[in-house]
Amino acid sequence: MTLAPDDFQSLQYIVPFVREDGASKSLHFTLGELQSRMLLHQPWRLDVDYTRTMMGFLLFQPAPAHIGMIGLGGGSLAKFCHRQLPASRMTVLEINPHVIALRSEFQIPEDDERFAVIAADGALYLQAAAPVFDVLLVDGFDQDGQPAALCSQRFYDDCFAALGEQGVLVVNLHHDHPDYPVLAGRIHRSFSGNAVEVMAAEKSNAIVFASRGPAISPRRVNLAKSLAGLDDAGRLQLKTELGRIAWEMKDLAGDA
Repeated sequence: MTLAPDDFQSLQYIVPFVREDGASKSLHFTLGELQSRMLLHQPWRLDVDYTRTMMGFLLFQPAPAHIGMIGLGGGSLAKFCHRQLPASRMTVLEINPHVIALRSEFQIPEDDERFAVIAADGALYLQAAAPVFDVLLVDGFDQDGQPAALCSQRFYDDCFAALGEQGVLVVNLHHDHPDYPVLAGRIHRSFSGNAVEVMAAEKSNAIVFASRGPAISPRRVNLAKSLAGLDDAGRLQLKTELGRIAWEMKDLAGDA
């Protein structure tokens, strides 16, 4: 469902706030939870560790034609993909109009033929618009955590349906949340077990990669090919993390 301006008047959304310390700018719903952080001297850089882990989709889909994303936040992933994957089109779905209103604060690109931010309920959008993505990134959180609509079995089934034949789903989950095993299990179920869970470096987030196409396997991984489309700065930032993900997948598969 795409939201019209009148819809915003009848719905209540938490207004996020921005903090700046001279080196970075961050987005928050509460003081205790960081939603996004941008380095002022490199606004496109992925400063929070789990966002670099989410870019592990390049190991399975190094040249996506269409990237979907649920949850704009401060736009870290959106900006990185826009800069580093110039051949990719990107559609970002964000339900909170107050978050969208801060896009200029975080130097998120304006909409054009290859980049669009849509005010929409991500779960309903998948059902109503029937999009086809090569990669779908799910990083939707509010002040209470992950909304129930973005982690139901129906939602993950709809994510599967929204992917092309070679499509890859990438979901950010809080590993320490008591419901984590249930949510990860739902993703595995929707993708008939073709999924792998990778801890982010700081261990508080786990990223689940799931594929509608070929098996998620270390045998699919070609690190050089995954990095080939990035510029020098992008390769420098992601090489270590993508290598770590590939190594952890070998361990998970018992191939190390």
